[in-house]
Amino acid sequence: MSNKPKHEHEANKLHKCLRHAVGQAINDFNMIEQGDKVMVCLSGGKDSYALLDILRHLQASAPIDFELVAVNLDQKQPGFPEHVLPEYLTSIGVPFKIVEEDTYSTVKRVLDEGKTTCSLCSRLRRGILYRTAKELGCTKIALGHHRDDILATLFLNMFYGGKLKAMPPKLVSDNGEHIVIRPLAYVKEKDLIKYAEIKQFPIIPCNLCGSQPNLQRQVVSEMLKDWDKRFPGRIESMFSALQNVVPSHLADTELFDFAGLQRGQSLKHGGDLAFDSETVSFNAPRDDEDEGLPEKPARKVINILGSKPKAGGCGAG
Repeated sequence: MSNKPKHEHEANKLHKCLRHAVGQAINDFNMIEQGDKVMVCLSGGKDSYALLDILRHLQASAPIDFELVAVNLDQKQPGFPEHVLPEYLTSIGVPFKIVEEDTYSTVKRVLDEGKTTCSLCSRLRRGILYRTAKELGCTKIALGHHRDDILATLFLNMFYGGKLKAMPPKLVSDNGEHIVIRPLAYVKEKDLIKYAEIKQFPIIPCNLCGSQPNLQRQVVSEMLKDWDKRFPGRIESMFSALQNVVPSHLADTELFDFAGLQRGQSLKHGGDLAFDSETVSFNAPRDDEDEGLPEKPARKVINILGSKPKAGGCGAG
């Protein structure tokens, strides 16, 4: 008996799982709104391919209307296959723009041999993408960072930057003109690897930085993968912690009024407990911030996982 039905079932199950995770992140952080024009940054890697693919499926069935435009920055790396992305995007009918900027030569000229290129490359790329979003009239910039990227950034900032800081699912751009969103914030990298294999995306490797040994991010990523194998649930618990921040139990005087703390004062998260005894719920709704911080204003959020009426039935399931 053929394994094809089982393979198709698993592929469909994974697609629905990813679609739900992306839709949930969009809902939770109000990433996409009616009339948005979303610029999807497409690098040619598995993450950005999956991001575009899932957003297209959500676009077909969402109860709101929004546009998608794919943008690739051709950084003029030697051997870059310039035909791959235009051919792929044309085949699936997605509007796109290829921006040609020789940042490769700039990075190689400015940095000494052996220095890691990621930081400078990222800054140059970011500025060009902001400019392109403005030229195209885009209201949101979608990046392909996933859950593991967010956690790796958290540890990089703690280990090397002395900050409790990660990649936010939604943020205002450096120049203040754009909203940057990360719809894959709830998605595991290992699921994206499986999805890319199933969909057979034409992956383009990054030769500029991919061959650099001992990158700090690479080391941290390997640490997280090792934890995920040896301690099931640890990664989920750490990501849940990013959504359950307790300022009164940290040490940042700008986030909590430690100087003004009085005996008998009631705190939402309790007193001096070293460790919470209750079981962590990965999907539990987070509380508001501690006493003294403003509550979030109530707002109506449209569920992008809902369906808009269409002749002949709904869109992607």
